[in-house]
Amino acid sequence: MNPITRIHGLVLPIDRDNVDTDAIIPKQFLKSISRTGFGPHLFDEWRWLDHGEPGMDISNRRANPNFILNESRYQGAKILLGRRNFGCGSSREHAVWALQQYGIEAIIAPDFADIFQNNALKNGLLTIKLPHQVVDKLFQLTFATTQFMLSVELESQKVVDADGNTYSFELDAFRKDCLMRGVDEVDLVLLQANKIKAYEERAKVSQPWLFPDTRLKRTEGNR
Repeated sequence: MNPITRIHGLVLPIDRDNVDTDAIIPKQFLKSISRTGFGPHLFDEWRWLDHGEPGMDISNRRANPNFILNESRYQGAKILLGRRNFGCGSSREHAVWALQQYGIEAIIAPDFADIFQNNALKNGLLTIKLPHQVVDKLFQLTFATTQFMLSVELESQKVVDADGNTYSFELDAFRKDCLMRGVDEVDLVLLQANKIKAYEERAKVSQPWLFPDTRLKRTEGNR
């Protein structure tokens, strides 16, 4: 994971409630055993007029001109603006990967499905909850402005617009620390590898029954 301190970028508005994970990345793309290649298939069934399958060349596909991802003004967006219950549905982690691989670094919405939010934060995708009225205002500004940009300051937990208006958000302290350091739970464990090894060595002496291989070697050595 890359550390996050500040995100500044174009806003992509997805003006729908209850955007579920099957819409974010349809089920046929879950066949892949790799964690790469999902970005081109973000919102696949909304984004394209033909049916998508893993490995397809998107240059030969028919784009849906009425879907917002295909509008030139939103190309290169880093911040997705969503409505209530974003990420509902199944618990597929692929939905987070698809958003990240498309280029989305943060999502702002009134609320998120719990499993999706946990998956996002564990993978380094920042989810920001703002009040409904603030989200409504941001949607209005996004639609009214050709290139509506926002900045997210993670340390101060603030979203800042071009006029200097700031919107504070809450974030679990542990998740914030992980995001700013660019680590997940596995990384945190690996950072303690020397301490873990030292503990195991002490335990092999004080509690040898927990280590049958060690006990066997000692028995054989006494013969």
